Amino acid sequence: MSPRLLPLLAVLPALVVAGGVRAERRDHERARAALEAGQIRPLSELLSHVERQFAGRIIEAELEAVPGGWRYEIKVLPVDGKLLTVVMDAITGSVVRPGPTAFSH
Repeated sequence: MSPRLLPLLAVLPALVVAGGVRAERRDHERARAALEAGQIRPLSELLSHVERQFAGRIIEAELEAVPGGWRYEIKVLPVDGKLLTVVMDAITGSVVRPGPTAFSH
């Protein structure tokens, strides 16, 4: 390996992490702006409904912009252990698609 590459390899992990933090911050700001503008319902309103309807523990929730609006993608781990992904319209709170999710490694 070239000695000139060593400094770059030492800094690369920090750049990747910093880029992820900035993207996460932008996502958070975008979600807050959509909520304040009344474009989406608060996630907290919908989570208890999902837990009751799908009888499981929520392990992840993500807000996504889609053509014509927003959606929440919520991962639920029911008592049977088969991971579900519940997609909800972020404006109406209606379930667009419940379904199983395969684990990927």
